Amino acid sequence: MTPRSFCLSLVTTVTYCRCLPEVTIAGMVLESLLLSRDPEVLRIIRPALDKLDVCVEVCTGAEAGAEIISAKKFDAIIIDCDDLSGGLDVLQTVRKGVTNKNAVTFAILNGATSIRTVFGMGASFVLQKPVTMIGALRCFSAAHSAMLRERRRYFRIPIEAPVTLHYGQGGEFRVTACNLSEGGMAVRAAAPLPSSGISRVCFTLPGTTVAMEPKSELAWSDGSGKAGIRFLDLPQSSKQQLEKWIAEQLDSLEAARSRNKNAAPAR
Repeated sequence: MTPRSFCLSLVTTVTYCRCLPEVTIAGMVLESLLLSRDPEVLRIIRPALDKLDVCVEVCTGAEAGAEIISAKKFDAIIIDCDDLSGGLDVLQTVRKGVTNKNAVTFAILNGATSIRTVFGMGASFVLQKPVTMIGALRCFSAAHSAMLRERRRYFRIPIEAPVTLHYGQGGEFRVTACNLSEGGMAVRAAAPLPSSGISRVCFTLPGTTVAMEPKSELAWSDGSGKAGIRFLDLPQSSKQQLEKWIAEQLDSLEAARSRNKNAAPAR
């Protein structure tokens, strides 16, 4: 089963991240949400995630946690399902939402709820209480690659590249791409784009000679020329080339993050 992350948010949230300054440098620092009010869980989970360079935002209330999950993207969500009132409800709603439906989810149990039940609700990993540092590290380490895959899937690479939008009636619209992900791109134009009719987009991956022409649609537009394009169909060969290109860009960002980390003066 593919690991997914799941966490509950608190009424008052606190973010713990040893490497927050690096987030703006590389953009690949993983982010998690922990929903629990159990002091022992917080004592173990925070340092375990820190060892893997995963930032953690802690929230102690199920209702507040649900609001955070609907509004902010996380790579991992960890929920104390049995000892936080409403925790199971939050777990059930994660997969039904849009923002974090593909996040790696963890359910923390104390014996009141079965493992089969939480897997059926969408959890991909389970931690049993009492949670130990060794158990938490094993669980999070096993899920780490899945968190990275999810981050790579939605992470947008900043670019500056010419793009041609093709419309069904044969019209063309030349715009500039601002960022690019596996699922689409953000663009800007000198004038507002037509609200419908895009059939495909044509562009070349920056720094390469690889031409891309995915079938696409307009995902959103702000009326001032800025818009989001969603890719609907991409040939497998083009999909692989796009994934490879994005992976290379992220590897470069990660290398820059590591260099910055190593160069940072000791405190």
